[in-house]
Amino acid sequence: MDEQMSMPFDLLLGRKTYEIFAAYWPYVKSENPDYPIAGKFNSAKKYVASRTLEKLDWTNSILIKGDIVQEIKKLKLQNGPELQVYGSSNLIQTLLKYDLIDGLRLKIFPITLGLGKRLFGDGTIPAAFKLVDSKTSTTGVIVATYERAGKVKTGSFALEKPSEAELARRKRLEEGK
Repeated sequence: MDEQMSMPFDLLLGRKTYEIFAAYWPYVKSENPDYPIAGKFNSAKKYVASRTLEKLDWTNSILIKGDIVQEIKKLKLQNGPELQVYGSSNLIQTLLKYDLIDGLRLKIFPITLGLGKRLFGDGTIPAAFKLVDSKTSTTGVIVATYERAGKVKTGSFALEKPSEAELARRKRLEEGK
């Protein structure tokens, strides 16, 4: 997390995550050694995608309304710091669907909680990513950093000349068995 926040960044948040963050981070003192990211979150520019919010109270927050996809495309063209997304699962689905993600920093925690939201849900377009870094914390959290890697490459296990077993399998499929 320290490495991710060591460079300048702006935040891109969905409404729910914004509301959670805005009810917490502005009230944490920047100099509190237990929360070194407080100052960075509080000073960062925060772009908030919402269809329902009318007003944002957290300092440096900018509301994105209307065509969220077009507005985010404009943001990405600007010469500013990296846009980082935390939480915001509905917004991430939109970003994935419209190919607006340049990289992923996935934090994999060693717990299972049962059912939950899918990171790669319906509408996610196929996209290739390359692992560029991975680290494991002292508590077992894996931090995997991926960057875009061009077109999706698929492979096949098919033999140049199908085996007798493969030909028999195909025949059974044709016969509905």
